[in-house]
Amino acid sequence: MTSTYSNIVRVALLCLAVTLAGGCKSGRDDVVGAPDQIYDRAETMLRSGDYRGAVQLYEALEARYPFSEQARQSRLDMIYAYYRARQAESAIDAADQFIRENPTHPRVDYAWYMKGLVHFERMPNILERWFRADLTRRPPSDARRSFQSFQTVVERFPDSDYAHDSRQRMMFLRNRLADYEVHVADYYLRRRAYVAALNRAKFCIENYDGAPATRQALDVMVASYEGLGLADLAEQARIVYATNFPDGRPTRDEKRWYQFW
Repeated sequence: MTSTYSNIVRVALLCLAVTLAGGCKSGRDDVVGAPDQIYDRAETMLRSGDYRGAVQLYEALEARYPFSEQARQSRLDMIYAYYRARQAESAIDAADQFIRENPTHPRVDYAWYMKGLVHFERMPNILERWFRADLTRRPPSDARRSFQSFQTVVERFPDSDYAHDSRQRMMFLRNRLADYEVHVADYYLRRRAYVAALNRAKFCIENYDGAPATRQALDVMVASYEGLGLADLAEQARIVYATNFPDGRPTRDEKRWYQFW
């Protein structure tokens, strides 16, 4: 009885394994056709908004015909398809690969722009702002990467179709990064780590000129020099502050630049 039951279990497990193997088969294995046919179908899916379907076909094209002209043409389209399919890591990897393999390609600016855009959209969203989450406390790793990618577009490809939008996004990111530096500087200042506070405040002013947070960075510099007993430098910092902001020094708890409510 036990032996018969064991055999039944083995057969059932074997059937289940076969079924799962068939069901888990990658969709790209079902793709058939010549490179141009697969590419055309992927383009049609991309235009119609079936981004996951397009991704599947582009991946199949790359896997089956990696040296075909269509596969080379599809590598930029894959970045966008991954992005719209909400596969951020794959989009970034595809952009990095394209940039690495095609540094002089006439459309490499697009790969840099898309890389910046993916990182930009991985930052905290509108719901976090609605609930007044203090974004200055978040290490802005995605913001830094996004800023660097957009900066590459602006500096290396100033006539690019994506340069204007990159500049606009850089302004937003500059403010975000500057505010984080001031948050860290203020953290050090409150703990009387004056040298560390001074260094972060200087970094903010030197790297994010024009950001609203530079005002608070100057305030931190004044307080840091005072804490270190460097009266002459504190006075110089006060003069710089008064020249740029004649209406006086702010309180440190004033409303953040990104809080709209």
